[in-house]
Formats: sequence, structure tokens, C-alpha cells
Amino acid sequence: MPLKNRSLNLFGLLSPGNCIIRQICPFSLICLAILLFGTATSLRAQDEPKQDEPQQQGESKEDQEQGEKEETKSEKKEEKHKKGEPIPRLRAVIWHPTIDVNQLNLFYGVGAKEEAPRPDAKYKFKKEDMDGTSAKFDVEDDKGIKWRVKLGQEPRAETAATRLLFAAGYFVDEDYYVDELHVEGLPTLKRGQSFVTPDGIVHGARLERKMTEIKKLGPWDWFKNPFVGTKELNGLRIMMSLVNNWDLKTVNNSIYEVNDEAEYAVSDVGATFGKTGDPLHRSKSVLKDYEDSKFIDKVSGDFVDFVMHSRPPLLAAVNIPNYEKRTHMQDVTKHIPRADAKWLGERLSQLTEQQIRDCFRAGGYTQEEIDGYSAVIQNRIAALNAL
Repeated sequence: MPLKNRSLNLFGLLSPGNCIIRQICPFSLICLAILLFGTATSLRAQDEPKQDEPQQQGESKEDQEQGEKEETKSEKKEEKHKKGEPIPRLRAVIWHPTIDVNQLNLFYGVGAKEEAPRPDAKYKFKKEDMDGTSAKFDVEDDKGIKWRVKLGQEPRAETAATRLLFAAGYFVDEDYYVDELHVEGLPTLKRGQSFVTPDGIVHGARLERKMTEIKKLGPWDWFKNPFVGTKELNGLRIMMSLVNNWDLKTVNNSIYEVNDEAEYAVSDVGATFGKTGDPLHRSKSVLKDYEDSKFIDKVSGDFVDFVMHSRPPLLAAVNIPNYEKRTHMQDVTKHIPRADAKWLGERLSQLTEQQIRDCFRAGGYTQEEIDGYSAVIQNRIAALNAL
């Protein structure tokens, strides 16, 4: 009998009266169900901090589950917008030239000392924002300035990442990190209450300055936008690998109307400075993970592939849309012209060591973390220039 025609009958398993297969099948199905359930549980727990990572403040299980629900709602809402195309009367821009890069103040970034949150400022609670996975709420200070407060694992990493993107010439939100702030009228939060003490002090917060003169037009897509094929977009793609930003969803990209321009920006860079990977292994703001991660995957002729892992485990393919989306994200940092990588490297090489350190000092990192992160950034810039 040809091999291709062999079947369970060959082994007598399906012969009349044989009960082996009837015993095996239910047992196999039960094992498969347990395996799938375990994988799904692990995926839901993807952002739980490890016990040996004290720098990552833990979020409650309720916060994580609520965040995942709200993230799905946000994505569906953003999908209603037309992706990648600004209003015709606006000039689309994704990068701005900056002279004297080595003179930029990267402690304050795109903002300034006089615009940063004042230590003595008083804040009033306005509303809680349920979009995305991180706990957020809006406040207004005693000068009438409105801020969005983010809590959780992302505030420090996001603050540092915006400084490096700004230094590279890209548009960013005006973010600041504060160890603590007092908010008047703060209710019990639906998410992030674990970061608030009984006396109303909020710990480990990122404050994003809300600009009334800036209007958000919608999201933009990495693979469909006016800048495909340009060194400016390719430089931004490389920056995502440089800071290990594994959350490259379209919903995290924003188009802002500023005067007569449509500015394209990556507006959420909190999932950075850890390890890229599937939901079971990736991390945010973990120095050891960042130090141990690889930057350049391979060089093929005139093109470079940078490391970006985002695909879930194969068993998670039961959620086909998410599996396809996360797999596609990995292509953001692939097949980039070597010349464009060197262009970005030449710009970043103008930064002084102190400027790079200031990025992480602004994020509230410890001295040891500042030393470690700065060393990795310098090595990655050197790698770009060595291409």
C-alpha cells in the first residue's frame, strides 16, 4: 500500500469495536483546549511587570483588562477616519530640519523650561480618558493650562523617547515626567488607582501639554502615506527600532493640523526601551532587556533590516486579524536603504553624550539606568554610521 494511502485503519485503530480512538480523541481535544486557554491567559497578562523589575510599576489586573477593551474601541473608532491623507489645502510634513543639533536642550525637549509643569502648580481633575491600554486622565493647572496625565509602565520611557525623536527632527507631543503631583477633586479612578495614595498624590506620571491651537485630524498608516520611499520616513522607521518601540499600530500615529501644515507624528511611544517580541516576552522600560536586544538584523546589498519582533505565538493565530496586524508591524523596520540609515546616523552623531543622558534624565530614570540606556543609544548610533 502506498504511503500516502496509509491511515489509522492500517494500525487497527478504526476497526470495528476498537475503542482506542474514542479514548484518544476526547483526551487530545481536552489537551488542546487547555493549551489554547493557557496561551490566551498569558496574552492577556502580557504587560504584567515581573517581580524582579521594580522599575516597572505594576498595574492591577482590572486596569489591564479594562485597558484592552478600551484599546479595541479606540482602534475601531480610528478606523472610521480616512488613513494617510491630510486635508488637501494643508502641506504634509513628517520631518523638520534643525541646525545646531548639538545645541538642543533635550531635558525639556520640544518644550522649554518655562513651559514645563511647575513644582508648585495646582491641578484640578477634569475627566478620565478611557482610550488605549494605559490609565489616563485630564487636568487643568492654576494657569489654565490643560494636561493629559498618563500612569503605568510607559511614562518614563515615553518621555525619553520623545526627546530622541525630537533630536532626530521628528514631530512629537510635548511630554514631561513628574515623580508626583497633587490633583484636587481626584475621584477613585477606574484605571490606575494603584498609582494614587490615599491623600491624593499621583506617582510616576507623564504630563502631555494639550495645545488648543492644534487639531488632530486622524491616524496615518506606515505603509500608505505621502512619504513612502523618502529618507525622512525611512529614518522614522529606523527610530522605532532604535528605541525598541514594538507597538506600531496605526492608532498610535497622528496627523496634527498646525497652521497650514499637516504634521505626521508617532503620538504614542510608551512601549519602548525594553524588548520587542510576542506578548509573552516583550517589555517596556526594562534596561536589561534593552541592553540584551539586537538592533540590526541583516544587511543585504544596499538595504538593511532592523530588528522588530511583534508577531504573537502561532497558537494566537486563532485571533486572525490581530495575528496579521502584529505580523505586518514587523515589516515597518525592514528593507530600508543603507544610505537613509547613514543619513539618520550622521544626524544623531551630532548629539553630545550629555544630550543623550538628558533624554533619560528627563524620564526620571536612576543614575545607573541613565548610564546604561545612554551607552546603548551611543552604540546604535555608531552602528548606523558603520553601515
